[in-house]
Amino acid sequence: MEVAVVAIGTELLLGQIVDSNSARIGQMLAANGFSSHLQLKVGDNHERIVAALELALRDADAVITSGGLGPTQDDITREAIAEVARRPLREDAQVRAVIEELFAQRGRPMSANNYRQALVPDGATVIAQRKGTAPGLIVPVGDKVIFALPGVPYELDDMLADEVLAELRARRNDAAVIRSRVLRTWGLGESRLAELMAPRFEELEGSNVTIAFLASGIEGVKVRFTVNTMSEDEAAILLDREEGRARQLLGDAIFGVDDDTLESVVAQLALTQGISIAVAESLTGGMVASQLVRVPGASRWFRGGVVSYATAVKEELLGVKTAAVISEGAACSMAEGVARLLGSELGVATTGVAGPEMMEGQAVGTVWIGMSLHGHSSARKVQLLGDRERIRTYATATALDLVRLTLSGSARGFELVETGVRR
Repeated sequence: MEVAVVAIGTELLLGQIVDSNSARIGQMLAANGFSSHLQLKVGDNHERIVAALELALRDADAVITSGGLGPTQDDITREAIAEVARRPLREDAQVRAVIEELFAQRGRPMSANNYRQALVPDGATVIAQRKGTAPGLIVPVGDKVIFALPGVPYELDDMLADEVLAELRARRNDAAVIRSRVLRTWGLGESRLAELMAPRFEELEGSNVTIAFLASGIEGVKVRFTVNTMSEDEAAILLDREEGRARQLLGDAIFGVDDDTLESVVAQLALTQGISIAVAESLTGGMVASQLVRVPGASRWFRGGVVSYATAVKEELLGVKTAAVISEGAACSMAEGVARLLGSELGVATTGVAGPEMMEGQAVGTVWIGMSLHGHSSARKVQLLGDRERIRTYATATALDLVRLTLSGSARGFELVETGVRR
């Protein structure tokens, strides 16, 4: 069953609001075995909404819209749907009563224009409003159907999960299962990943398995496998097979699966190995610590951090003795110092040049990441590209990844030696 998505709202076209609704609808459709090959965005213009709906209905069995069901003059989705379905609008007494009750419960005066939300195309089924004043609509168009959902994400999610998917399943004639698995990677660019995965692309050509690459900033590059089968068991077998093959091709560039993050993987390694972590940050200014404490229960393994931005703080608090603070020696000393100061088994440090100007003769993007584990220390130099915030963001992720590689015993992790500086 083919389902198209139409997101309505001029603010989406202007970039004032990111269209997260279409992404959410697409994810839910795929997770429930429905194909979706078309997503459109259209502004608050009656003729263009009608044209978008007619285009979507041409090849799809169903269309899901989001937005344009509010009480204001630019909320015209219901009128456009009524025209496409060739059905007059009528006022639904029950919807009107619910709107009045919602305003009464909130103790707020209700403007007369709110009654526009009670207008329903004749013959449509109303999806009751539970979290907002706008109802959803199920509108037959011949043997096809339009689902109209509010643009507010939490209102949309509620109706999508409870009403729309159930109606789609009732209309479907087959039992297709579409499932995806996402492998999370760090340290390799999208083009390099595609090069490494090229043999598998060729082997899977024409099969029911597809591969896609999703560059996601600090989250790295995601490698997504999608399978289209007739059973959950077959889907699981295929996804397990593809994950195993990808791990053979990509190795420890893969740090996790699906919802894993660098910080959650580091947390699990620290817990498993009984290691506590402390961080000393210069150019990242607390970003590493901020990422780590995003993990629930971080207090069990994260001791804390020091933002040692000033040279004097590096020297007086962490014991840095080198003249150059953007250096291998400084990174090691910072890591050793914070581990000693906060009583952790592992100290991690970042120092470098975020820009916009050079420092100590070092180019913008030069970053030293230090680590001290059980008194054994090392530092790694990386060269990052981009503006100030991009460099700081990628330095944060690179530091977390180096911790992950080191604790997992990867050859790409730190070589930790007694001297405090890796030669």
